[in-house]
Amino acid sequence: MRENKALSAWRADEQTIGCWLSLANAYSAEAIANLGFDWVCVDLQHGLIDHADLATMLPAISTSQATPLVRVPWNEPYEIMKALDAGAYGVIVPMVNNREEAEQAVMACRYPPDGYRSFGPIRGALYGGRGYAKEANTHLACVAMIETAEGREKAEEIITTPGLDGIYIGPADLALSMGLPAMGDQPQPEHLEEVKRLIALCKKHRVAVGIHTGGIEYTQKYLELGCNFIAMGSDSGHMMKAAAKELAEARGTQEKQRESTGY
Repeated sequence: MRENKALSAWRADEQTIGCWLSLANAYSAEAIANLGFDWVCVDLQHGLIDHADLATMLPAISTSQATPLVRVPWNEPYEIMKALDAGAYGVIVPMVNNREEAEQAVMACRYPPDGYRSFGPIRGALYGGRGYAKEANTHLACVAMIETAEGREKAEEIITTPGLDGIYIGPADLALSMGLPAMGDQPQPEHLEEVKRLIALCKKHRVAVGIHTGGIEYTQKYLELGCNFIAMGSDSGHMMKAAAKELAEARGTQEKQRESTGY
């Protein structure tokens, strides 16, 4: 079966940089994936993307060396199974609150006897190659997001869920759960301290940890703190930033500043 290079790096406590895909377009997905990111994540939760778009976006990503991940819209078994069947090499599951919910996500990712994923990898086996049925349980990543008040409170029980490959910190929802403004990159000291606490818990239990950023400044900050996987912005975010910068230069005006949302 094809190696999951991102997951191999996380298991070795190495660091990777990825990009979020929010636009339902195979060409932009292919273009971003071929820039050299270690992984790219198709966002079915907040992106302007439906499940049907995976049929074109995931094959487009396959033209690159980037590992294809999908953030599912919710912690529903059928959403997880359909993303994996379409060829995702891992899923990021939002709004996980406790051990029970984390276990539900893991079980949906694994074939029996390790879980209850139904067998029907219509494109997953095509992308994964020979040995998919036998090896998928160890090659496909299951990542839970910690971003709610309950998730923060029960972080350690989530992190230590058997079979869970990683924790992804949602900075904006994390901020909302702390009574802070929702922003893509958070400047508040108390937010940074909470992120550091979650990173330390993951390191303690040798579980990979990731986070979303809006660009290079916070990417470098979280790499220094030891994050294993960082989404450095999104396709739409990079497009708008580059266009705004060159438009301002062409007009000789000050670049229009966008509010940080992470997208």
